[in-house]
Formats: sequence, structure tokens, C-alpha cells
Amino acid sequence: MTEKLLQFIWQYQYFNRESLSTISGDAIDIIFPGTLNANQGPDFLHARIRIGNTILAGSVELHLKTSDWNKHGHHKDKNYNNVILHVVLEHDQQSELPVLELQHRISQLMLNKYEQLMNNSSFIPCSNIIGQLKDITWASWKERLLAERLLRKAQKVFELLHQNNHHREETFWWMLARSFGGKLNADAFEEVAKSIPINVLAKHKQQIHQLEGLLLGQAGLLNEKLQEPYPKLLWREYNFLKKKYNLQQVHIPMNFLRMRPAGFPSVRLAQLSMIIQNSSHMLDKILKATDVDEIKTWLSVTANDYWHYHYRFDEESSFSPKKTGSDFIDVIIINTIIPVVFAYGVYHTVEIHKEKAIKWLENINGEKNNITTGFKQIGVSSTTAFDSQALLELKNEYCSNKRCLTCAVGNFILKC
Repeated sequence: MTEKLLQFIWQYQYFNRESLSTISGDAIDIIFPGTLNANQGPDFLHARIRIGNTILAGSVELHLKTSDWNKHGHHKDKNYNNVILHVVLEHDQQSELPVLELQHRISQLMLNKYEQLMNNSSFIPCSNIIGQLKDITWASWKERLLAERLLRKAQKVFELLHQNNHHREETFWWMLARSFGGKLNADAFEEVAKSIPINVLAKHKQQIHQLEGLLLGQAGLLNEKLQEPYPKLLWREYNFLKKKYNLQQVHIPMNFLRMRPAGFPSVRLAQLSMIIQNSSHMLDKILKATDVDEIKTWLSVTANDYWHYHYRFDEESSFSPKKTGSDFIDVIIINTIIPVVFAYGVYHTVEIHKEKAIKWLENINGEKNNITTGFKQIGVSSTTAFDSQALLELKNEYCSNKRCLTCAVGNFILKC
């Protein structure tokens, strides 16, 4: 038993409530158990409880033992002056407060289920039971999971906005670049984006070799030892622009190992350069877009001709145009476009943008990764990105941290 489990039991009143009384014998009627307090102070606030013939309004504090009240220093803390009931698992010490003991009123079956969840080392603690969750409960839980995920991502957008004095386009550029970097090069790509002001890119957007020179040069992928004419040209352009704008090169290594050639940072930066050349006030266009297919069209680009025969500089390969694939575009939309649109809706309190972000997730195929595969193996599928994003949130924020007490699935298991 833990105090969190005891809080869960009290919050949902999962104990035998028949003939409740305090340790001293006064009858107890729980009118309202209170609201769980996530901040400093008693565990539950605004409770209403009849003790004897008197209705009391105030806070409720929970402990495993009555003696924990003094051990935790509550008798010296004025925040606990309005506690009207001390709920404990085991009463072991006299108290001036009314005390309710629960150890003989809690189902042993529930305690056993909780212990099994905490000790389960499977993909998720409830792997064998999650499929039994009712559709209506599962649907509402996925909506909440998705909302939590989008709000968390929106907070990251706000943090970036704070870093650059609330420049929307600059923030979007940073996030877009990070997304192009993928898992292995996300940090490096973001630093490259931060090292080149968006107004500098705008001045050179008509010259693809200058854009590539800036991005690939800042990424440390250009040097004087390159042999082919095109990379030599990029090296010259980069050196000129670097001095002109006093750019500071990024010194985070770009990863090529364990990657498919199509995802090499050199290719992704070339594609990103093409998007910059083709775009104009892209964020405004995205916010005005009504169909996610419009976004997919804007992100569908092919790197310039040199890259048809290359994945890296000075290493010629067979002909293969380096076009952004549909799966990659979906990843960009899921991880960058939609969080930005949702964050805009939150920041400006515009519901239409939040609704649009969710709608777009419903119109994109579900992601395929280790987590969605794991859920599929236990009978939980993800048809759309709405589904897969909810499952990612469930696994990463709840299951991996054993937050079964705050999970709809965990609640379902414990109360059955």
C-alpha cells in the first residue's frame, strides 16, 4: 500500500462505506470527499462530511498511519489547520482530529490487482486486460490522452517563442528544421536553424545553391577538401555568406550511421533548402489551410539535380531523385505542423485551430513504430495518427511511469 493508492481509494470511494465511524465512535457520513489537491497542503480540499450531528466543511488528509501526521510536521503547519478528517490505513496513535481507519474496509482483491500492475514487467502493466476496456471509455480516454499530448507539445512551442521574442515565423523555422533532422539529428538541425536568422534565408531564397551552402555549411558538411564542382561551389558561397552575416558554425556532429541513405542529413538539408525556396509566409498559409492535403503538397519537394546522383558529397550513386516521401511528410505534419497549429489556437484562444489540428490527425495514417507495434500485439490497433499519438502518450507518460492510478484503464481494472 502507498499513500497514492490510498488517495485513489478515497477519491473514488472504493471502500466499504457501511456504518462508518471515527475511532472514537462518532458516525461519519461522507457528503463530498473533496477535490484532490496537486499542490502544497492537505490531500483533498473542499470536503463536506457529517461527523455525529455536525456537518463540517474543510480539508481531508490521508496517511498510512495516524502517527505520520506528526512525522510529516503537519501539527506545525498552518496549511493543515482546516483539516476536518484524518483518513488512515492503520490507526496507531491517539489524535486530536477525528480519525477514520480504512484497513478493514478495503478490498484485498483490489490491493492484489494493484500489486500485480506495479510488478508487471510486460510491454504495459495491463497487457492482458486492456482489450476488455469498453469502447466508450476507451474513446474518451484517447481524447484526453491526445489533448494532454498536444498541450505538452504546445508548451514547447511557447518556450521557443519566449526564446526568440515571440517571432512566429522564426519559431516555426526552428521546429521545421528539427523535424527534418529526425531522431538522430534533431538537436543538430535545430541548432543549424537557430544559427541562421530567417531573414537571411529570405534574402537568398531565389538561389538554391546559396541556401544549400548556408544550411550544409552551418551543419559542418562542407570543407575545402571536396572535389566535385558543385560542393566546391557551395563551399565558396558558404564562406562568403558566413563572413557577410558573421555566422557561427554549429559544432554538433551530424549522424550518418544506422540510417537509410534517403534519410542522410545531407539529403534532408538539401530538401529543406528546397522547401525554403518554394515557400513564402508558410506559417500563415498553414494557419489558413483547411485541408491537410494542402500541407502535404507544400512539403512535397525534390532536392536539386545534384542530389539525383548523390547521397553524400563526392560519392556518386545511381539515379534516384531525392523527393520527400509520404511517410516522412506525415511525420513532419504530426510532429511540427499540428503542434504549431494547436499551440496557436491555445495561445490566441481560437478553438477552430485546435479543432483543425485534431481533425488533421484523424486524416493521417497511424504511425508505425515500436510502441504502436507493441500495442497491436496486445490487441490495440491505431488506424489514424489520432490513435497512434494517444497510444504514444499512454505508453510514455503513463505505462512506463506506472501511473495506473491516474489512467482510465488502471481505474477500470482496479474497480472491477
